[in-house]
Amino acid sequence: MSRPREFNVDRALHQSLEVFWTKGFKSTTFEDLTRTTKVKKQSLYCVFKNKRDLFLKALVLYREERISILEEMASREMSPLEKLETIFDYSQYQNKETCRGCFMVNSALEFGNDDQEVCREVSLMFDQIESILEKIIREGQEQGLVTKCQSSKELAAYLNNALSGMRFMEKAGASNEQINAILHTSFALIKAENAR
Repeated sequence: MSRPREFNVDRALHQSLEVFWTKGFKSTTFEDLTRTTKVKKQSLYCVFKNKRDLFLKALVLYREERISILEEMASREMSPLEKLETIFDYSQYQNKETCRGCFMVNSALEFGNDDQEVCREVSLMFDQIESILEKIIREGQEQGLVTKCQSSKELAAYLNNALSGMRFMEKAGASNEQINAILHTSFALIKAENAR
């Protein structure tokens, strides 16, 4: 008969995500994780094989939660341009006080191409965000609010890149004014002439 689990796995995973997000994978020690979660190392190892396994599960959790939030925003009853502004505002201000940037972008910068599983999670999140943006942009093009000079796919890739760059700038300490200038320019470029 297996011993019952003595801690809340979901809570421990969320707490671990916060540690990894703040410190990065390499700078996070198992002592950091056990101190934050208040779960003994042996108990964590019973559920998560090692620090890397815990980190990968935290990345998946982060992606799933953020994509769920963006999908909810995309489904709201508002104009496509308002949806895009809501997504950009959320992306800009979710970490305003901590300046941690985006956990996924941070991980991409930390690992580069060295870890296939991390790369796969990063690519999946960016693909999912681009798909959400493309759907909104296509809706905006159909309503004459978004330019048709480029395809919805091209514009979605452009905005996705702007979002990623914004998160990198935030992490690097850029001011709100600098980031807002990029957002303003991005929206000006995608709007149809009659929507400006």
